[in-house]
Amino acid sequence: MSMDPYNPLSRRQLLQSSCLSFGWLAASEVMRESAFAYPGGLDLKPRRGDHEGPVKSVILLTQVGGPSQMDLFDPKPELERLHGKTISDTTFETLQPGSESQTLMKSPFTMKQHGDCGMYFSELMPEMASIADQWCMVNSMYGAHNNHPQAQRFFHSGKTQALWPTMGSWICYALGSENQNMPGFVVLRDPKGYTDGGANHWTSGWLPATFAGTEIRSEGDAVLNLNSSRDESKQFRERKAKLIQTLNRKRQQLFPGEDRLETRIQNYELAARMQLNANRILDLSGETETTLANYGVNEEHTSDFGKRCLMARRMVEAGVRFVEVMVTVGVSTSPYDNHGNLKGGLEAICPRVDKPTAALIRDLKQRGLLDSTLVIWSGEFGRLPISQNGNGRDHNRNAFTLLAAGGGFKAGYSHGATDDIGYKAVEERISVHDFHATLLHQMGVDHEFLSYPHNGRDERLTDPEVTGARIAEELIA
Repeated sequence: MSMDPYNPLSRRQLLQSSCLSFGWLAASEVMRESAFAYPGGLDLKPRRGDHEGPVKSVILLTQVGGPSQMDLFDPKPELERLHGKTISDTTFETLQPGSESQTLMKSPFTMKQHGDCGMYFSELMPEMASIADQWCMVNSMYGAHNNHPQAQRFFHSGKTQALWPTMGSWICYALGSENQNMPGFVVLRDPKGYTDGGANHWTSGWLPATFAGTEIRSEGDAVLNLNSSRDESKQFRERKAKLIQTLNRKRQQLFPGEDRLETRIQNYELAARMQLNANRILDLSGETETTLANYGVNEEHTSDFGKRCLMARRMVEAGVRFVEVMVTVGVSTSPYDNHGNLKGGLEAICPRVDKPTAALIRDLKQRGLLDSTLVIWSGEFGRLPISQNGNGRDHNRNAFTLLAAGGGFKAGYSHGATDDIGYKAVEERISVHDFHATLLHQMGVDHEFLSYPHNGRDERLTDPEVTGARIAEELIA
């Protein structure tokens, strides 16, 4: 036993060197199996799932605020017939004041069927409607909470409480990433600011920080502080990086079981690789004028979201595992949160996302990437069928619509149904946990097997023993 004062023993090392050695060997093997029960890892090296899945990358188009299902995707003739009336046997869950009269309100927009599949879309979504035969529309989604922060966290992490790993982090923990020169989980937010919920949408929680979402900007420097603020030669940067790596590894030898230190080392090394590769992947100057026009990059009302959708395509093309594109904050930080002026609010936000969303699907399909990429368009919940403040709608956790394209999901398929007025999902219901399980399945990951030890418990994204999460086979082609 060394008594070197410059290399003191940790408590763990002392126990390993004492009479508990054999017990430690047995316990360490059990702990190792628990910690890595799923063949994941603590780095971003690409890994195989437990079965072959068609999805290699995910693009999540996050529509913050709660898009109104009966105004955009789920027509309700009965709601139009009963406009201005109340239903005596139904008390609607409300969150904010203004809905006390419980008065039913019809949609101010027309909705028609599109494509060979006859899928319904509002007049506000003409471009998304034009590719109806590519969408899998789930009208029977339901969540767990009526307040934005909790509902946003639930949709992303399967938990309403804060600081739990989001689905992008879980996927990168399970599968790593195909591109070792970029983060596995990238977030493209509006450069004007954060949406409601902020960075909670892409936290890695208690998973290693390697799997957290990395913010990439669509204007100016793609990553802040990526490049040095002063001129440095290539040789100087290489020597500096090598010195930092040497010091970190020496430190790691003193604390071999410290995962946070390993994460820090990996992040330093990734940052160095990004200096050489990120700007090339994010440079749109090589895109054709036709492509830029399709995404609406040069149009005022679509430029911000369109640029981010195009950047998302370039990232999955380069092998990034999970890309989250945040809705524009040009209208508000929660643009679908239409407690008042529902008509004006939707007329302001829908044209900003409609054209770029459709362009992304068409572009992926044309490049042969749609089969291996899953595109998800969704908010955190829906809206109520009753009026709030005379011309708005309050939050509704009981029903919302989610759209998915590619990744082996049925194309041109509308799934499930809400009741006659759109208040609750009643037919072929799909919970958020069910969707998470289905997403993991399509990526080759068993949601019941994927776990990580936290506070003495093997935690899961879906927590199936509690939630009853299942793979929604009816959504899969």
